Amino acid sequence: MAQVSLRNVKKSYDGDLLAVDDVNLGIENKEFLVLLGPSGCGKSTTLRMVAGLEHPTSGDIFIADRRVNNVPAKDRDIAMVFQNYALYPHMKVYDNMAFALKLRKYPKSDIDKRVKEAAQMLGLTQMLERKPRELSGGERQRVALGRAIVRKPLVFLFDEPLSNLDAKLRVQMRKDLHKLHLKIQTTMIYVTHDQTEAMTLGDRIAVMKDGKMCQCDTPLNVYDNPVNKFVAGFIGSPPMNFITGKIVRKNSKLYFEEGNFRVKIIEEMYKKVQKYIDQDVVFGIRPENIYDRLFASDATPDNTVSVLCDVVETMGSENFLYLSTNKNSFIAVVDSSNKPSLGSAVEVVFDMKKIHFFDPSTEEAIV
Repeated sequence: MAQVSLRNVKKSYDGDLLAVDDVNLGIENKEFLVLLGPSGCGKSTTLRMVAGLEHPTSGDIFIADRRVNNVPAKDRDIAMVFQNYALYPHMKVYDNMAFALKLRKYPKSDIDKRVKEAAQMLGLTQMLERKPRELSGGERQRVALGRAIVRKPLVFLFDEPLSNLDAKLRVQMRKDLHKLHLKIQTTMIYVTHDQTEAMTLGDRIAVMKDGKMCQCDTPLNVYDNPVNKFVAGFIGSPPMNFITGKIVRKNSKLYFEEGNFRVKIIEEMYKKVQKYIDQDVVFGIRPENIYDRLFASDATPDNTVSVLCDVVETMGSENFLYLSTNKNSFIAVVDSSNKPSLGSAVEVVFDMKKIHFFDPSTEEAIV
């Protein structure tokens, strides 16, 4: 069993810079957990503490029920794959993959078996006699993965391993990593700033900001039920639209309004927003939950807003519409057949079951 547990883990530098702030996180056996966040949020530092390359200032780290705070990296039974491939340029692929096992004095027959099994798994069998300079970026990354796989560690750690690859290779490697996890059934912790990688790879996503853990949940729950404005805006592409306005009561109904932007709040949300009546709130809605009225089946005056179309970005299967009212601007993602003229008036419909409200001072989710 290879559970990983971080309990009240902090990491500071020079006593002032707090890189990781009181992180509590449990990773289950065989789980693929993604640490997601912007540059400088502490995700790589957290991973390096699990690996033993950094030491926590306080708190405890457990791997398979063993406290490893003072255990050297080489004795933690982990394998790490870095952003740069860190291959030995003078060694062939076979020797790169076998090197760690040779250092541990494994029998030659065992080394050969493990290397060939990993090469078969990763499609490297025909490349074992090549040197790194003869390989593409994707092939080098697979060699780095193979070098980790032959170790058969308790935990795999990945520190932004796909960042150096082009877009097409990243898609291929994401698929390969997913298949690899299903095949070897080992606990994996993966660091990235790319929310697409997080959504497609993770069993759970742990979103970090400024050294703190904001939310840890399944990809769908993080997407549908963000705990604060930061998580809501970080997950999703294009990001969630945010508009600051007020919740007002009219004829016993509740509305969100800002200037000539006004939509009716559904009754299921009344209890949660009650204390924010006549106060400022942040209204959030994802671009894919805004529709052209011509293509919407549930349009009413209470969920329809008249806007101007400023920009249309054609993405192939869909269009990004950059829309504005007098005071607000936002993005809608629509079908590629829906392409209004620039500067034209458009009526758009909001899916009011998919909206969010955030407290403007704390940025915590209200709904």
